[in-house]
Amino acid sequence: MVTICTPVTTGELYQDATAGGGVFPPVTLGIVTTTASHTGPDSDTQWVLTLSCFDGPGIVHAISGAVVEAGGNIEESQQFASADTGRFFMRLQVSPVARPETFEARFAGALAPVTERYCMTWRLDVVGRPVRTLLLASTATHCVNDLLYRRRGGQLPIEVPLILSNHETVRDIAEFYDVPFEYRAIAGAEDKAAFEARVIEAVDALDIELVVLARYMQILSPELCAALEGRAINIHHSFLPGFKGANPYKQAHARGVKLIGATAHFVTTDLDEGPIIEQDVARVDHGKSVRDLTQLGQDVEARVLRQAVRSFAENRVLADGARTIIF
Repeated sequence: MVTICTPVTTGELYQDATAGGGVFPPVTLGIVTTTASHTGPDSDTQWVLTLSCFDGPGIVHAISGAVVEAGGNIEESQQFASADTGRFFMRLQVSPVARPETFEARFAGALAPVTERYCMTWRLDVVGRPVRTLLLASTATHCVNDLLYRRRGGQLPIEVPLILSNHETVRDIAEFYDVPFEYRAIAGAEDKAAFEARVIEAVDALDIELVVLARYMQILSPELCAALEGRAINIHHSFLPGFKGANPYKQAHARGVKLIGATAHFVTTDLDEGPIIEQDVARVDHGKSVRDLTQLGQDVEARVLRQAVRSFAENRVLADGARTIIF
């Protein structure tokens, strides 16, 4: 179970650079509990707390005191104060010293006065709990295959109840990994609207926490971007805006680039302008063909997307205006 609590409304996670930050996904006033399940707390269970607030003295002391009051032990701690926005960010992993079955309630109770005092946005989750993830795909297979392979091998803490695609290409991969697959062709505006309506329906019906555009080659409508704000991740080649279109590696080859790369970012209504989560590059030279660049680029794309999904699933991504803080 995930419990999210905040004393202020934080519905807009993608904010301009002068605004504040928060945790992902977006939360609203009160307490929100997902129906995604885990095996239940035991002596080995660790909890992860992420929080943000305006910076000031005494925050770390207050949070540490709440951990002690609840009977917990800090296993891992990371923090950052943003000079740009004046906000403080923190990620803690905490284990209960005793009575793990009631630790969540005790910890939430001990945190309540601290979060109110500092007007914090915070999120409490179980370390390693698989995040329910919807994959959107088109014709490229490398990102879908990598995510499902890592999930099956226990290297990625996600659960994939469905893949939606506007092409049949990844169906055999979905069947190989025993993941439900739906094909919905998009030939025009009506088809696209129906596809996006199905995305929203699936998110609600399947308790989806994260939507991954695993080389889904359709531009999302502003309405869908708004509905998925803070919980949809896209992957694209880092040539944008220099090499737009369907053949970036052919364009890069023609220009004789020396680096190729990929960027994973949150989806927003501004195309390919969402907060960046992960980036990487690979060095190339004049001897590489278009095919070589494509293969190298796909390897980088899969690696970058995988790491972005892992960071999100492990509650390591926090919003700082138009940027992200990655712990």
